[in-house]
Amino acid sequence: MTTSLPPRAGRRCHNALNPLHSTLYFSPDLDREFAALGFQDPSAMRLAARSAALGAVGAGTVAATFYNYNADFLTRHLPAVWETAAPAAVLDARLRAADATLRRLLGEEAVASPEMAEAAELALRATEACTRHARPLYSANADLPVPHEPHLKYWYAATLLREHRGDGHLAALLTAGLDPLEAVVSHTATGKGMNPRWVLSSRGWRRADWDAARERLRERGLIDAESELTEAGTGLRESVEAETDRLDAAPYEHLGAAGVERLTELGRGFLVTAVGAGAFPADLTGKG
Repeated sequence: MTTSLPPRAGRRCHNALNPLHSTLYFSPDLDREFAALGFQDPSAMRLAARSAALGAVGAGTVAATFYNYNADFLTRHLPAVWETAAPAAVLDARLRAADATLRRLLGEEAVASPEMAEAAELALRATEACTRHARPLYSANADLPVPHEPHLKYWYAATLLREHRGDGHLAALLTAGLDPLEAVVSHTATGKGMNPRWVLSSRGWRRADWDAARERLRERGLIDAESELTEAGTGLRESVEAETDRLDAAPYEHLGAAGVERLTELGRGFLVTAVGAGAFPADLTGKG
């Protein structure tokens, strides 16, 4: 595939936008909004927040579209969460939480800035080239109305770009032969993934499940006795990311090199501010 973009430009842009979207899942504003709907379990509210665009789905749909969650864990929460609040109410609460979170982390001046409006328009323009086929989470979110305020437009566009890349990433993981927990364990082994403690608590796995997945990766020669990636493991992870880049190229090709560079610059600026304001737990990433 020919490209007008520098190598990994789309990935760098994604890495600038996606974390700001993800701040929502660690936000006290989300906890407050969902508590007002009647949610008490943090796991239930976060499952509802991400899956509500799909409608009142059950555990099977979420297991398929989220990929790396324990199916039994999902069954404990779904479809029961929709008895607490309907998907439409959850989506409204999610957007209110995103509004409060961005205002708190970035400040009112940044939220109302010309740079935010510019970033929103660039990100939305990139989404024009996203495709719906075989991309359930992207497609479901693309059916939602575009918010009016620039910072929420930016968050919405970041959501679409995140889920578009994520849907493609799952296809790459499946092709690579990495099952749900093997995918997470091997990502953590890169040093860029979630700390095992966070994976176990948020995805419903037990330590024994983690150890079993790690042993399967060892048997395949993908990690060594110290749980570090081998040369083969590093190559497999790189191939997964490269295939994900290929499947996710269209939005960034559509935006063009100058647009991608500018959106990445703006996104990084907002992200640095958010991280400085405590957007994420200090121990979120790492090998544990």
